[in-house]
Amino acid sequence: MIETFIKKNRDILKKATEKNGKNISDSFGMDLDYLAKIITIIEPFYKFYFRVSTFGVENIPNEGNFLFISNHSGQIPIDGVMIGLSLLFEKKSPILLRSMVERWVPELPFISTIFSKGGQILGTPKNAKRVLDENNSLLIFPEGVKGISKTFKNRYKLAEFGSGFARLAIETQTPIIPIAVIGAEEQIPTIANITNIANLLKIPAMPIPITPLPLPVKYRIYFGEPIYCIDNSEESTEKIKDIIQKMLDDGLKKREHIFW
Repeated sequence: MIETFIKKNRDILKKATEKNGKNISDSFGMDLDYLAKIITIIEPFYKFYFRVSTFGVENIPNEGNFLFISNHSGQIPIDGVMIGLSLLFEKKSPILLRSMVERWVPELPFISTIFSKGGQILGTPKNAKRVLDENNSLLIFPEGVKGISKTFKNRYKLAEFGSGFARLAIETQTPIIPIAVIGAEEQIPTIANITNIANLLKIPAMPIPITPLPLPVKYRIYFGEPIYCIDNSEESTEKIKDIIQKMLDDGLKKREHIFW
């Protein structure tokens, strides 16, 4: 039975890569057979635990590659996984999304292997440009650690955006797809972020969560229309941030409950 699901996910991945003329692996170490197995394991969480709903997938053209820019939250990067799965499962022309990870991730045993074989890329400007030049789509969280470690009282208030993604979009002439994720802010509520201890341990953040495991919140993922950055990077950064904040505000108004 499980082999059937693995084959189904392998076929989706193959469809997502063949349209870009890619093989089943790449120079960054992605392994599609390995990735199909990982997706099969986490697919039930997408469908039955977080019960992901997507909106605006039709805004994403079927041709070309894109720079997906999203808010970031939830202490652990489940939001990135749910975004990636939504573009495989909900889009008729599936997109295999690559995403940037923090520089400290490759130092983690076991986790670093999963990320590498799963197609995640060390977050450097050189790697980001290389991914786009190879006709891949890329996911970036401009809030970085500041977003994922927000306390509960600051939920859905975007932290400062880094401007690197806008410079990248302008340089490579890659259209941006803004994303608003609703639900992740409540998956692991955090009451405090102890920066002094984090600095002592040389880690980016030390959040204090209310719950040790993610709650079964309902994810809602909104995809905006493509945006072409022609302004300077600072203006484009603020423009994209404002668009995503409005998408979040609008989505929150429509949400009736955290868990359904």
